[in-house]
Amino acid sequence: MGSPDAQKERAVKQTAGMIVFVLIFIVLYSGMHLYAFYKIKAAIPLAGWCRQSIILFMMLMVLSPLLVRQFEKAGMEFLARMLSWAGFTWMGILFLFDFFSLATDLTCIFVRLAGSIFKSNLSAVKLSPGHAFSLSLLLTAGLALYGYFDARKIRTERVVIRTSAIPRRPGRLRIVQISDVHLGMMVREERLKSILSAVKKVDPDILVSTGDLVDGMMMNIEELIRPLKEITPRYGKFAVTGNHEFYAGPGRSVEFIERAGFKVLRGEGVSVQGLINIAGVDDRAGRYTGWLREVSEAELLSSLPRNRFTLFLKHTPRITEESLGLFDLHLSGHTHHGQIFPFNLITRLLFSINSGMRRLPKGSLLYVSRGTGTWGPPMRIFAPPEVTLIELLYQEKGKNE
Repeated sequence: MGSPDAQKERAVKQTAGMIVFVLIFIVLYSGMHLYAFYKIKAAIPLAGWCRQSIILFMMLMVLSPLLVRQFEKAGMEFLARMLSWAGFTWMGILFLFDFFSLATDLTCIFVRLAGSIFKSNLSAVKLSPGHAFSLSLLLTAGLALYGYFDARKIRTERVVIRTSAIPRRPGRLRIVQISDVHLGMMVREERLKSILSAVKKVDPDILVSTGDLVDGMMMNIEELIRPLKEITPRYGKFAVTGNHEFYAGPGRSVEFIERAGFKVLRGEGVSVQGLINIAGVDDRAGRYTGWLREVSEAELLSSLPRNRFTLFLKHTPRITEESLGLFDLHLSGHTHHGQIFPFNLITRLLFSINSGMRRLPKGSLLYVSRGTGTWGPPMRIFAPPEVTLIELLYQEKGKNE
Protein backbone atom coordinates (compact mmCIF):
# COMPACT_ATOMS: atom_id res chain seq x y z
CA MET A 1 0.00 0.00 0.00
CA GLY A 2 2.98 2.37 0.59
CA SER A 3 3.66 5.07 3.16
CA PRO A 4 0.99 7.64 4.11
CA ASP A 5 2.87 10.32 2.13
CA ALA A 6 3.03 8.10 -0.94
CA GLN A 7 -0.67 7.30 -0.62
CA LYS A 8 -1.47 11.01 -0.29
CA GLU A 9 0.60 11.81 -3.37
CA ARG A 10 -1.18 9.06 -5.33
CA ALA A 11 -4.56 10.40 -4.21
CA VAL A 12 -3.63 13.92 -5.36
CA LYS A 13 -2.44 12.62 -8.73
CA GLN A 14 -5.59 10.50 -9.09
CA THR A 15 -7.82 13.51 -8.32
CA ALA A 16 -5.92 15.72 -10.76
CA GLY A 17 -6.09 13.05 -13.44
CA MET A 18 -9.82 12.63 -12.89
CA ILE A 19 -10.42 16.39 -13.18
CA VAL A 20 -8.47 16.51 -16.45
CA PHE A 21 -10.40 13.51 -17.77
CA VAL A 22 -13.77 15.05 -16.85
CA LEU A 23 -12.86 18.36 -18.51
CA ILE A 24 -11.71 16.63 -21.70
CA PHE A 25 -14.87 14.51 -21.72
CA ILE A 26 -17.14 17.54 -21.31
CA VAL A 27 -15.38 19.45 -24.10
CA LEU A 28 -15.50 16.54 -26.56
CA TYR A 29 -19.03 15.47 -25.67
CA SER A 30 -20.26 19.07 -25.88
CA GLY A 31 -18.66 19.30 -29.33
CA MET A 32 -20.60 16.22 -30.45
CA HIS A 33 -23.83 17.84 -29.27
CA LEU A 34 -23.04 21.16 -30.97
CA TYR A 35 -22.46 19.36 -34.26
CA ALA A 36 -25.75 17.44 -33.92
CA PHE A 37 -27.60 20.67 -33.02
CA TYR A 38 -26.15 22.39 -36.10
CA LYS A 39 -27.36 19.51 -38.32
CA ILE A 40 -30.87 19.63 -36.78
CA LYS A 41 -31.05 23.41 -37.15
CA ALA A 42 -29.91 23.27 -40.80
CA ALA A 43 -32.60 20.71 -41.65
CA ILE A 44 -35.59 21.80 -39.55
CA PRO A 45 -36.84 25.34 -38.77
CA LEU A 46 -36.88 25.52 -34.97
CA ALA A 47 -39.27 27.74 -33.04
CA GLY A 48 -37.88 29.49 -29.98
CA TRP A 49 -39.36 27.09 -27.42
CA CYS A 50 -38.33 24.07 -29.48
CA ARG A 51 -34.75 25.29 -29.85
CA GLN A 52 -34.50 26.01 -26.13
CA SER A 53 -35.92 22.58 -25.23
CA ILE A 54 -33.34 20.84 -27.44
CA ILE A 55 -30.52 22.92 -25.92
CA LEU A 56 -31.64 22.11 -22.36
CA PHE A 57 -31.97 18.41 -23.20
CA MET A 58 -28.48 18.33 -24.72
CA MET A 59 -27.00 20.12 -21.70
CA LEU A 60 -28.60 17.51 -19.42
CA MET A 61 -27.22 14.69 -21.54
CA VAL A 62 -23.70 16.17 -21.48
CA LEU A 63 -23.82 16.23 -17.69
CA SER A 64 -25.74 12.95 -17.26
CA PRO A 65 -22.71 10.66 -16.58
CA LEU A 66 -21.59 13.04 -13.81
CA LEU A 67 -25.11 13.38 -12.41
CA VAL A 68 -25.57 9.60 -12.36
CA ARG A 69 -22.45 9.29 -10.20
CA GLN A 70 -23.74 11.94 -7.80
CA PHE A 71 -27.19 10.32 -7.57
CA GLU A 72 -25.50 6.99 -6.83
CA LYS A 73 -23.38 8.50 -4.06
CA ALA A 74 -26.53 10.08 -2.56
CA GLY A 75 -28.34 6.71 -2.58
CA MET A 76 -30.93 7.88 -5.12
CA GLU A 77 -31.03 4.59 -7.00
CA PHE A 78 -34.19 5.16 -9.04
CA LEU A 79 -33.00 8.50 -10.42
CA ALA A 80 -29.51 7.14 -11.01
CA ARG A 81 -30.74 4.14 -13.00
CA MET A 82 -33.29 6.13 -15.03
CA LEU A 83 -30.77 8.82 -15.96
CA SER A 84 -28.15 6.15 -16.65
CA TRP A 85 -30.42 4.42 -19.17
CA ALA A 86 -31.44 7.70 -20.79
CA GLY A 87 -27.94 9.19 -20.85
CA PHE A 88 -26.01 6.17 -22.12
CA THR A 89 -28.65 5.21 -24.69
CA TRP A 90 -28.55 8.77 -25.98
CA MET A 91 -24.73 8.59 -26.06
CA GLY A 92 -24.90 5.65 -28.46
CA ILE A 93 -27.57 7.32 -30.61
CA LEU A 94 -25.65 10.60 -30.74
CA PHE A 95 -22.42 8.89 -31.75
CA LEU A 96 -24.15 7.07 -34.60
CA PHE A 97 -25.97 10.20 -35.77
CA ASP A 98 -22.76 12.26 -35.76
CA PHE A 99 -20.91 9.50 -37.61
CA PHE A 100 -23.50 9.29 -40.40
CA SER A 101 -23.85 13.08 -40.55
CA LEU A 102 -20.09 13.43 -40.93
CA ALA A 103 -20.12 10.76 -43.65
CA THR A 104 -22.81 12.67 -45.60
CA ASP A 105 -20.89 15.95 -45.15
CA LEU A 106 -17.70 14.36 -46.48
CA THR A 107 -19.67 12.91 -49.41
CA CYS A 108 -21.01 16.39 -50.26
CA ILE A 109 -17.48 17.82 -50.12
CA PHE A 110 -16.25 15.04 -52.40
CA VAL A 111 -19.07 15.71 -54.88
CA ARG A 112 -18.28 19.43 -54.86
CA LEU A 113 -14.58 18.78 -55.47
CA ALA A 114 -15.33 16.27 -58.22
CA GLY A 115 -17.58 18.81 -59.91
CA SER A 116 -14.84 21.43 -59.79
CA ILE A 117 -12.16 19.07 -61.11
CA PHE A 118 -14.23 17.68 -63.97
CA LYS A 119 -16.10 20.95 -64.69
CA SER A 120 -19.41 19.15 -64.26
CA ASN A 121 -22.65 20.08 -62.55
CA LEU A 122 -23.17 17.30 -59.98
CA SER A 123 -25.81 19.10 -57.93
CA ALA A 124 -28.30 16.37 -58.84
CA VAL A 125 -26.41 13.87 -56.64
CA LYS A 126 -25.75 16.30 -53.81
CA LEU A 127 -27.89 15.82 -50.70
CA SER A 128 -29.82 18.79 -49.35
CA PRO A 129 -29.50 19.46 -45.57
CA GLY A 130 -33.00 18.02 -45.07
CA HIS A 131 -32.27 14.84 -47.03
CA ALA A 132 -28.88 14.41 -45.34
CA PHE A 133 -30.51 14.77 -41.92
CA SER A 134 -33.27 12.30 -42.79
CA LEU A 135 -30.78 9.74 -44.12
CA SER A 136 -28.56 10.05 -41.03
CA LEU A 137 -31.57 9.78 -38.73
CA LEU A 138 -32.91 6.70 -40.54
CA LEU A 139 -29.54 4.91 -40.46
CA THR A 140 -29.05 5.83 -36.80
CA ALA A 141 -32.48 4.52 -35.79
CA GLY A 142 -31.96 1.26 -37.68
CA LEU A 143 -28.49 0.54 -36.29
CA ALA A 144 -29.39 1.61 -32.75
CA LEU A 145 -32.32 -0.82 -32.67
CA TYR A 146 -30.18 -3.57 -34.19
CA GLY A 147 -27.42 -2.90 -31.63
CA TYR A 148 -29.84 -2.89 -28.69
CA PHE A 149 -31.27 -6.32 -29.50
CA ASP A 150 -27.98 -7.82 -30.67
CA ALA A 151 -26.37 -6.92 -27.33
CA ARG A 152 -28.78 -9.40 -25.70
CA LYS A 153 -27.94 -12.35 -27.96
CA ILE A 154 -25.06 -14.13 -26.26
CA ARG A 155 -22.89 -16.14 -28.68
CA THR A 156 -20.89 -19.13 -27.53
CA GLU A 157 -17.49 -19.12 -29.24
CA ARG A 158 -15.67 -22.47 -29.21
CA VAL A 159 -11.89 -22.70 -29.26
CA VAL A 160 -10.18 -26.11 -29.43
CA ILE A 161 -6.55 -26.51 -28.36
CA ARG A 162 -4.82 -29.87 -28.65
CA THR A 163 -1.94 -30.25 -26.24
CA SER A 164 0.16 -32.79 -24.39
CA ALA A 165 0.34 -30.44 -21.38
CA ILE A 166 -2.86 -31.79 -19.81
CA PRO A 167 -3.09 -35.31 -18.36
CA ARG A 168 -4.12 -38.19 -20.62
CA ARG A 169 -6.95 -38.64 -18.15
CA PRO A 170 -9.40 -36.93 -18.08
CA GLY A 171 -8.03 -35.98 -21.52
CA ARG A 172 -10.29 -32.94 -21.86
CA LEU A 173 -10.80 -29.75 -19.88
CA ARG A 174 -13.58 -27.28 -20.66
CA ILE A 175 -12.76 -23.74 -19.62
CA VAL A 176 -15.41 -21.03 -20.01
CA GLN A 177 -14.38 -17.39 -20.15
CA ILE A 178 -16.62 -14.45 -19.39
CA SER A 179 -15.27 -10.93 -19.61
CA ASP A 180 -16.45 -7.32 -19.34
CA VAL A 181 -19.88 -8.20 -17.97
CA HIS A 182 -20.16 -4.79 -16.25
CA LEU A 183 -22.72 -5.72 -13.61
CA GLY A 184 -24.03 -2.51 -12.12
CA MET A 185 -26.43 0.24 -13.02
CA MET A 186 -27.57 -1.15 -16.39
CA VAL A 187 -26.52 -4.80 -16.64
CA ARG A 188 -28.76 -6.47 -14.07
CA GLU A 189 -30.69 -9.67 -13.36
CA GLU A 190 -32.13 -10.25 -16.83
CA ARG A 191 -28.84 -9.89 -18.65
CA LEU A 192 -26.96 -11.92 -16.05
CA LYS A 193 -29.55 -14.70 -16.35
CA SER A 194 -28.98 -15.04 -20.11
CA ILE A 195 -25.19 -14.99 -19.62
CA LEU A 196 -25.28 -17.70 -16.96
CA SER A 197 -27.68 -19.75 -19.07
CA ALA A 198 -25.08 -19.82 -21.85
CA VAL A 199 -22.42 -20.83 -19.31
CA LYS A 200 -24.53 -23.67 -17.89
CA LYS A 201 -25.24 -25.10 -21.34
CA VAL A 202 -21.59 -25.99 -21.91
CA ASP A 203 -21.10 -27.43 -18.38
CA PRO A 204 -17.58 -26.05 -17.76
CA ASP A 205 -14.88 -27.68 -15.70
CA ILE A 206 -13.47 -24.23 -14.91
CA LEU A 207 -15.04 -20.76 -15.15
CA VAL A 208 -12.82 -17.68 -15.46
CA SER A 209 -13.63 -13.98 -15.48
CA THR A 210 -11.00 -11.79 -17.15
CA GLY A 211 -11.95 -8.51 -15.52
CA ASP A 212 -14.70 -5.91 -15.36
CA LEU A 213 -17.19 -8.34 -13.87
CA VAL A 214 -18.57 -5.29 -12.08
CA ASP A 215 -18.97 -1.77 -13.41
CA GLY A 216 -17.75 1.53 -12.01
CA MET A 217 -21.26 2.06 -10.62
CA MET A 218 -22.32 -0.99 -8.60
CA MET A 219 -25.37 0.21 -6.68
CA ASN A 220 -27.29 -2.54 -4.85
CA ILE A 221 -25.96 -5.48 -6.85
CA GLU A 222 -25.63 -7.86 -3.87
CA GLU A 223 -28.70 -9.69 -5.17
CA LEU A 224 -26.60 -10.75 -8.19
CA ILE A 225 -24.23 -12.74 -6.01
CA ARG A 226 -26.63 -15.67 -5.60
CA PRO A 227 -27.06 -16.59 -9.32
CA LEU A 228 -23.28 -16.31 -9.81
CA LYS A 229 -22.64 -18.47 -6.78
CA GLU A 230 -24.96 -21.17 -8.15
CA ILE A 231 -22.45 -21.85 -10.96
CA THR A 232 -20.18 -24.53 -9.47
CA PRO A 233 -17.69 -25.95 -12.01
CA ARG A 234 -15.83 -29.12 -11.08
CA TYR A 235 -12.45 -27.46 -10.61
CA GLY A 236 -13.46 -23.99 -9.50
CA LYS A 237 -13.91 -20.37 -10.59
CA PHE A 238 -11.10 -17.87 -10.99
CA ALA A 239 -11.03 -14.14 -11.73
CA VAL A 240 -8.75 -11.15 -12.17
CA THR A 241 -9.42 -7.47 -11.71
CA GLY A 242 -10.15 -5.16 -14.63
CA ASN A 243 -9.96 -1.39 -14.73
CA HIS A 244 -13.63 -1.03 -13.69
CA GLU A 245 -13.07 -3.02 -10.49
CA PHE A 246 -10.70 -0.26 -9.45
CA TYR A 247 -13.07 2.50 -10.60
CA ALA A 248 -15.84 1.00 -8.44
CA GLY A 249 -13.52 0.61 -5.47
CA PRO A 250 -11.16 -2.38 -5.31
CA GLY A 251 -12.18 -3.42 -1.81
CA ARG A 252 -15.91 -3.76 -2.48
CA SER A 253 -15.32 -5.11 -6.00
CA VAL A 254 -13.02 -7.92 -4.90
CA GLU A 255 -15.32 -8.73 -1.98
CA PHE A 256 -18.28 -9.03 -4.38
CA ILE A 257 -16.36 -11.33 -6.74
CA GLU A 258 -15.13 -13.53 -3.90
CA ARG A 259 -18.62 -13.78 -2.39
CA ALA A 260 -19.81 -14.93 -5.84
CA GLY A 261 -17.48 -17.92 -5.49
CA PHE A 262 -14.43 -16.83 -7.50
CA LYS A 263 -10.84 -16.99 -6.36
CA VAL A 264 -9.39 -13.63 -7.34
CA LEU A 265 -5.82 -14.03 -8.59
CA ARG A 266 -3.92 -10.83 -7.84
CA GLY A 267 -0.35 -11.48 -8.88
CA GLU A 268 -0.51 -15.14 -7.95
CA GLY A 269 -0.87 -18.57 -9.51
CA VAL A 270 -2.37 -21.89 -8.52
CA SER A 271 -2.04 -25.48 -9.66
CA VAL A 272 -5.57 -26.87 -9.96
CA GLN A 273 -5.65 -30.48 -8.78
CA GLY A 274 -2.50 -31.26 -10.76
CA LEU A 275 -4.40 -30.71 -14.02
CA ILE A 276 -3.61 -27.12 -15.02
CA ASN A 277 -1.84 -23.98 -13.80
CA ILE A 278 -3.82 -20.75 -13.62
CA ALA A 279 -2.12 -17.41 -12.97
CA GLY A 280 -3.56 -13.91 -12.91
CA VAL A 281 -2.49 -10.30 -12.40
CA ASP A 282 -4.20 -7.04 -11.48
CA ASP A 283 -5.11 -4.55 -14.16
CA ARG A 284 -2.66 -1.66 -14.39
CA ALA A 285 -5.47 0.79 -13.55
CA GLY A 286 -4.87 -0.21 -9.95
CA ARG A 287 -1.64 1.77 -9.80
CA TYR A 288 -3.67 4.96 -9.32
CA THR A 289 -5.46 3.62 -6.24
CA GLY A 290 -2.59 2.14 -4.30
CA TRP A 291 -4.23 -1.30 -4.51
CA LEU A 292 -2.19 -2.69 -7.40
CA ARG A 293 -0.30 -5.86 -6.50
CA GLU A 294 2.60 -5.37 -8.86
CA VAL A 295 4.58 -8.47 -9.74
CA SER A 296 6.97 -9.59 -12.43
CA GLU A 297 4.86 -11.63 -14.86
CA ALA A 298 7.92 -13.66 -15.87
CA GLU A 299 8.76 -14.53 -12.25
CA LEU A 300 5.13 -15.39 -11.48
CA LEU A 301 4.79 -17.71 -14.47
CA SER A 302 8.24 -19.25 -13.93
CA SER A 303 7.24 -20.28 -10.41
CA LEU A 304 4.52 -22.63 -11.71
CA PRO A 305 5.08 -26.31 -12.60
CA ARG A 306 6.36 -26.44 -16.19
CA ASN A 307 4.92 -29.88 -16.93
CA ARG A 308 1.32 -28.59 -16.93
CA PHE A 309 -0.69 -26.35 -19.22
CA THR A 310 -0.45 -22.76 -17.96
CA LEU A 311 -3.43 -20.45 -18.33
CA PHE A 312 -2.64 -16.76 -17.82
CA LEU A 313 -5.46 -14.32 -17.00
CA LYS A 314 -4.91 -10.61 -17.65
CA HIS A 315 -7.64 -8.08 -18.38
CA THR A 316 -5.83 -5.98 -21.00
CA PRO A 317 -4.33 -7.81 -24.00
CA ARG A 318 -0.82 -6.42 -23.70
CA ILE A 319 1.97 -8.99 -23.84
CA THR A 320 5.30 -8.58 -22.07
CA GLU A 321 8.11 -10.08 -24.12
CA GLU A 322 9.79 -11.72 -21.14
CA SER A 323 6.62 -13.75 -20.38
CA LEU A 324 6.43 -15.32 -23.85
CA GLY A 325 6.90 -19.08 -23.72
CA LEU A 326 6.06 -19.17 -20.01
CA PHE A 327 2.32 -19.53 -20.58
CA ASP A 328 0.36 -21.67 -23.00
CA LEU A 329 -2.77 -19.54 -23.28
CA HIS A 330 -3.28 -15.90 -22.35
CA LEU A 331 -6.94 -14.86 -21.89
CA SER A 332 -7.95 -11.20 -22.01
CA GLY A 333 -10.88 -8.90 -22.70
CA HIS A 334 -11.14 -5.12 -22.25
CA THR A 335 -11.44 -4.11 -25.93
CA HIS A 336 -15.14 -5.09 -26.42
CA HIS A 337 -14.07 -5.35 -30.10
CA GLY A 338 -15.03 -1.68 -30.16
CA GLN A 339 -18.63 -2.52 -29.06
CA ILE A 340 -20.13 0.03 -31.47
CA PHE A 341 -18.90 0.28 -35.05
CA PRO A 342 -16.65 2.05 -36.04
CA PHE A 343 -14.95 2.06 -32.61
CA ASN A 344 -13.46 -1.31 -33.56
CA LEU A 345 -11.18 0.62 -35.94
CA ILE A 346 -9.88 2.58 -32.95
CA THR A 347 -9.34 -0.49 -30.75
CA ARG A 348 -7.52 -2.10 -33.67
CA LEU A 349 -5.03 0.78 -33.56
CA LEU A 350 -4.61 0.58 -29.79
CA PHE A 351 -4.18 -3.21 -29.54
CA SER A 352 -2.38 -5.61 -31.86
CA ILE A 353 -5.39 -7.91 -31.53
CA ASN A 354 -8.78 -6.72 -30.33
CA SER A 355 -10.68 -10.02 -30.56
CA GLY A 356 -10.14 -13.67 -31.34
CA MET A 357 -7.11 -15.95 -31.28
CA ARG A 358 -3.52 -15.18 -32.18
CA ARG A 359 -0.45 -17.42 -32.12
CA LEU A 360 2.46 -15.73 -30.37
CA PRO A 361 6.20 -16.44 -30.47
CA LYS A 362 7.67 -19.29 -28.39
CA GLY A 363 4.52 -21.41 -28.62
CA SER A 364 2.20 -19.16 -26.60
CA LEU A 365 -1.39 -18.31 -27.60
CA LEU A 366 -3.53 -15.23 -26.93
CA TYR A 367 -7.33 -15.11 -27.00
CA VAL A 368 -9.17 -11.81 -26.62
CA SER A 369 -12.89 -11.92 -25.82
CA ARG A 370 -15.29 -9.42 -27.41
CA GLY A 371 -16.85 -9.16 -23.95
CA THR A 372 -20.04 -10.57 -22.50
CA GLY A 373 -21.90 -7.45 -21.40
CA THR A 374 -21.90 -3.79 -22.39
CA TRP A 375 -20.37 -0.64 -21.03
CA GLY A 376 -22.15 2.69 -21.48
CA PRO A 377 -24.59 2.53 -24.41
CA PRO A 378 -26.69 -0.66 -24.04
CA MET A 379 -25.97 -1.74 -27.61
CA ARG A 380 -23.44 -3.68 -29.64
CA ILE A 381 -22.99 -3.10 -33.36
CA PHE A 382 -20.92 -5.64 -35.33
CA ALA A 383 -19.32 -6.76 -32.05
CA PRO A 384 -21.72 -9.34 -30.58
CA PRO A 385 -21.31 -10.43 -26.95
CA GLU A 386 -19.71 -13.78 -26.27
CA VAL A 387 -19.19 -16.52 -23.76
CA THR A 388 -16.06 -18.41 -24.77
CA LEU A 389 -15.61 -22.17 -24.45
CA ILE A 390 -11.97 -23.25 -24.57
CA GLU A 391 -11.61 -27.01 -24.92
CA LEU A 392 -8.22 -28.43 -24.05
CA LEU A 393 -7.88 -31.88 -25.62
CA TYR A 394 -5.03 -34.24 -24.81
CA GLN A 395 -2.74 -35.05 -27.72
CA GLU A 396 0.55 -36.91 -27.58
CA LYS A 397 3.59 -34.69 -27.84
CA GLY A 398 4.83 -34.16 -31.38
CA LYS A 399 1.49 -34.87 -33.09
CA ASN A 400 0.82 -31.47 -34.66
CA GLU A 401 0.45 -29.53 -31.42
